[in-house]
Amino acid sequence: MIAENFQPWFVIFVVFLIFLLIYKEYLKASVSFLLAVLLFSITGILTPSEVLSGFSNESIASILMLILITTGLRKNFKIESLFDAIFRKAKTYRGFLFRMMSQVAIISSLINNTPVVALMTPYVVDWGKRNNIAPSKLLIPLSYATIMGGMITLIGTSTTLVLNGFLQDFEHPSLLFEDLFTIGTSVTIFGILFIILIGYRLLPDHKDVLKAYSENRREYVVETKVLANSKLIGLSVIEAGLRNLKGVYLVEIMRGSRLISPVSPNEVLAQDDILFFAGNTKDIVDLINSDLGIELPTTARSYDSDKAEVIEAVMNNFSSLVGMTVKQSNFRNRYNAAIVAIHRNGEKVSGRIGDIVLQAGDLLLLYTGSDFRDRVEIYRDLFVVSKLRVINKPGNKKYYALILMAICALVLLIFSKMTLFPALMIILGIMIGFNLITTQDVKRELDLNMIAILVFSLAIGQAIIKTKAGDMVALAIINLLEPYGNFAILVGLLVITNLLASIIGNVGAISISFPLAYSISSNLGIEGYPFFLTIAYAASAAFLTPISYQTNLIIFGPGGYKFKDFFRIGLPVNIIYLAIALFVIIYRYREILF
Repeated sequence: MIAENFQPWFVIFVVFLIFLLIYKEYLKASVSFLLAVLLFSITGILTPSEVLSGFSNESIASILMLILITTGLRKNFKIESLFDAIFRKAKTYRGFLFRMMSQVAIISSLINNTPVVALMTPYVVDWGKRNNIAPSKLLIPLSYATIMGGMITLIGTSTTLVLNGFLQDFEHPSLLFEDLFTIGTSVTIFGILFIILIGYRLLPDHKDVLKAYSENRREYVVETKVLANSKLIGLSVIEAGLRNLKGVYLVEIMRGSRLISPVSPNEVLAQDDILFFAGNTKDIVDLINSDLGIELPTTARSYDSDKAEVIEAVMNNFSSLVGMTVKQSNFRNRYNAAIVAIHRNGEKVSGRIGDIVLQAGDLLLLYTGSDFRDRVEIYRDLFVVSKLRVINKPGNKKYYALILMAICALVLLIFSKMTLFPALMIILGIMIGFNLITTQDVKRELDLNMIAILVFSLAIGQAIIKTKAGDMVALAIINLLEPYGNFAILVGLLVITNLLASIIGNVGAISISFPLAYSISSNLGIEGYPFFLTIAYAASAAFLTPISYQTNLIIFGPGGYKFKDFFRIGLPVNIIYLAIALFVIIYRYREILF
């Protein structure tokens, strides 16, 4: 137990520790949040019921239902055909950019924005390839448009849903539809116009990874192992015929812990040597199928090489494989796929593939076996950014029944005849009834890491408020900025929340900033809506880093981006977005603030 007068300082210290652990990538966000909640529980700051209260929160349940509903749409409807119908008139780069961003922003206001990006990424990449435009010129605008559009309504992003959960927990009225629509539409219009007119010049022009794979014959490295029965044992490199191979050349040899580089033509090969070949990795298949007695190591071995397909996939930030080496992850048996190369921050990761530690956002080039697509559906470690399967269109009866009931539920929601939770329950129930969502989908799609972050973030918010740590920080902010008026306090809260969001993500930023906003409005004795709206839009302004929002992480690898790419385009977008949001909030609530 901790003395009551020390509890606020302890909570502040733990929150800072979370910030440090996540920023330094020592622990996953879910683990950091769990440790914080355990500390608060052990020290008596939170009761068991307060720790578990998030599991009964309507907003968290709404997020989970949105994910399942989007899964049903993705599985059962021809999404690609819909995209073609929307974008087929776009003939130029900026024309496509405008159509894509505006349409995606609208979709993201009605469907949770993370699945929208997961659905759209393969299509946008393919469009770029067909029109000779680098994915890096398209994917950041895709992510940014979904972030902006998600803030038009309550259901577009986890930011507003989590914030609304906090408001419900503290018996405060929910966010108003007209507020979100007015502010969200304003920031979306100005944000899209900036990118279309000026910002597109700030986007990097990185070559498509798969295009580079086929064109740049010395960009990728594949490792092979000399088997015990290999004919190469005892022969020099030149005697073995490894100096004049088609499409590849020998660059390094790993013998035990010794690295031989460069490789002399007279170097004699031995059993268990690891040979690193650079060049066109497609020609490695012919090399492996020869009778020389070499193979891909067990940690990166191609299955069904006669049917092998090059697949592009990105590690998501909730992946259970993050922090493991390729060998430890048992990737080959898990996916029946061989990792040919790994890209990070737009560059190839060198060294033995089995020893490379996997990180969130890594782009993997894979040789896949025949059942790879089925295994991807079982696990949630990868976002595949190439087309894997044909989506069957359901019968017209199912189609029209779903659309009709979904429209009814949304109309009831918009006209305040029904809250979000039962509206989503209706849609989900219809989809389950028509077998558009199965039990297997529920098991596969509900990510435990995401659920843990959502639930534990609410518990951390409870600790900040219960110990009055939020009051203490809020009073410090008020004392510092009060001489400059409520406007200065609002700006200070906006900056703090946005900085947190850029490093620990939108949900973490909301969980920390909500108690501050709540305490500030209470201490000032004024309505809290302008402060809650400020932290909502500050937390959603996730444009500066790839780790600040899930949609940024999805497109980080496929676009071949580096951290500085986000900052270069994200900084002006961030400034415009927050300036417009702040202006509209102040204008709508000017009588309260001034």
